[in-house]
Amino acid sequence: MKAVVFHGPRQVAVEEVTDPKIEEPLDAIIKITTTNICGSDLHPYDGRAPLDEGMVLGHENMGIVAETGPGVNRVKVGDRVSVPFNLACGTCRNCNEGWTSACLRANPSGQPGAGYGYPHMGPYWGGQAEFMRVPWADFNLLELPAGHEHESDFTMLSDIFPTGYHGTELAQVAPGKTVAVFGAGPVGLMAAYSANIRGASQTFVADFQPDRLALAERMGATAINLADGDPVEAIMEATDGFGVDCGVEAVGFQAHDPAGQEHPALVLDNLVSVVRATGHIGVVGVYVPQDPDAATEEAKEGRVAFNFGAAFEKGLSIGSGQCPVKRYNRELRDLIIRGQARPSQIISHELPLDQAVDAYAEFDRRADGYTKVVLHPGQAA
Repeated sequence: MKAVVFHGPRQVAVEEVTDPKIEEPLDAIIKITTTNICGSDLHPYDGRAPLDEGMVLGHENMGIVAETGPGVNRVKVGDRVSVPFNLACGTCRNCNEGWTSACLRANPSGQPGAGYGYPHMGPYWGGQAEFMRVPWADFNLLELPAGHEHESDFTMLSDIFPTGYHGTELAQVAPGKTVAVFGAGPVGLMAAYSANIRGASQTFVADFQPDRLALAERMGATAINLADGDPVEAIMEATDGFGVDCGVEAVGFQAHDPAGQEHPALVLDNLVSVVRATGHIGVVGVYVPQDPDAATEEAKEGRVAFNFGAAFEKGLSIGSGQCPVKRYNRELRDLIIRGQARPSQIISHELPLDQAVDAYAEFDRRADGYTKVVLHPGQAA
């Protein structure tokens, strides 16, 4: 089959690889219809997260069940499904408590949590390919209505829509609350969109990419351009000096200013400043325990020196971690089906798999208009 294969920093290729096969009784093979390039894919692409050469990339996937193992009895060949980026066993303590993002069995390394085509998440090939293998298929796969309707919306259910929603859950967004989202990439945009779904009275989105801020405004948010000045001052002024009730960190460990200078604590410091006393912050931007290329010695060891003293003094609650997709994907699917959510509005490019190499390069350099790229393996180049 054709697949997007990682060969090193800024070295990916679309090439022929061995087809996946049923390896365990609970496996399924999915024929991929749509797969996305995620901002998190840029971490290994940029060389900031180690990944084995030869790994097939792609953790945002959907498609049609092509084959099932003898132990699979819920999903069937021909079913249209979304594949959560979390790969989970469904029976360990964390899975039983709904924390599929921290499955205790799926990752052979013993680290909690497993996923497809990503550093430290196990040996599982991703779905930027024509086919992929899904272990524990009955537990992991989300069934979708048959046909082609809502394809571009449903493809957001594997990661980006639930992750944005998870940020608002950690931040305890509720009707009437005010929200500040830092980062207008796909996760930040989905967090702002989710905040509005949850009834926020006003949602601010802070970034310095004009195309992304324009999209945030079209989605009903108030754009704060970091290039125009201090975002904390702008948001405090817009909230009569009170600050916001809730904050979402959607940037992660490579936070940088408009000049391109990295500041690992930049976003966390801004959120601690702008969220009111006793407010809540949800951190869904990725942070890593080691980053040899970090801007500070502390950050190289995963230590981010943000103003925790001020956070403590204000009594802020801070929640963090990868999204347990299965907590939210059914409800978000149904919002799409009933016409109450359209996450596909963040998509900027729909391309055949053969154009993945150029798409990675353009997305990595934040080319104007490259907001969210989806790939269709069955689409002609």
